[in-house]
Amino acid sequence: MPTHTNHKFPCPICTAPRQVKLTKKNKPYLTCDPCGVQVFVRGPAGIEEFRRLIERGNREGLFERLAGMERCYRLSCPACGCKFWIEPKLIRTSSFDGSLKGFRCPKCRDTVPWEGKP
Repeated sequence: MPTHTNHKFPCPICTAPRQVKLTKKNKPYLTCDPCGVQVFVRGPAGIEEFRRLIERGNREGLFERLAGMERCYRLSCPACGCKFWIEPKLIRTSSFDGSLKGFRCPKCRDTVPWEGKP
């Protein structure tokens, strides 16, 4: 039976905070059911580094920073509802003056405008 801890760590796919659990042998892991991800941390060095990452994230407001990044750099396509992170290969520019028009949705290829403020 997994032991739940009071610690949270972001899913590596969707960045949503997920509860860190412990196996029967006290090794940390997390699961993200929506993404289908399971992360198991093995070995003393990895477990120690994972513990440091959790402590650092708590001290530095990791989840607030991730939420801010997501507001700026993760778009939702109004046409198909696909959520995606902006990246250089998805940039759409005007053929007239080269200005940024937005980002191409990786699913339906529509242009999604970007009003992000870093």
